Amino acid sequence: MSKLRHADVEVGTEIPERTFTVRRLDLVRYAGASGDFNPIHWNERFAKSVGLPDVIAHGMFTMAQAARLITDWTGDPGSVVDYSVRFSAPVVVPDDDEGAEISVGGTVKKKHDDGTVTVALSARSGGAKVLARSTAVVRLA
Repeated sequence: MSKLRHADVEVGTEIPERTFTVRRLDLVRYAGASGDFNPIHWNERFAKSVGLPDVIAHGMFTMAQAARLITDWTGDPGSVVDYSVRFSAPVVVPDDDEGAEISVGGTVKKKHDDGTVTVALSARSGGAKVLARSTAVVRLA
């Protein structure tokens, strides 16, 4: 995979939107990898008992899907220099074969002289904005 070059990107460059599917199995796997076994991420009865509509994806899992858009775009898994988000709504994951979808897109907002760009990301699931104020500073080749 070729790496994206700083010279080929301008302010306003859009990163094509991608949709990532998340199923309950993905949450179980993520729980094992992260050590986050909070029952709101796998137990429907518990999630509903604390006021959630259903099981929800881990916030960090959702954040990782947005970062994946960036690293796939740049062709470099180490390109993200800084990354921040505010979680604005949960990704509700039903117990079916379809799961939920997270749609992520981005736009270059600033181009820096040090070979980096600042990208504003958007992420939606179930009609709701799930990440707010989501920005990444990305080093390009």
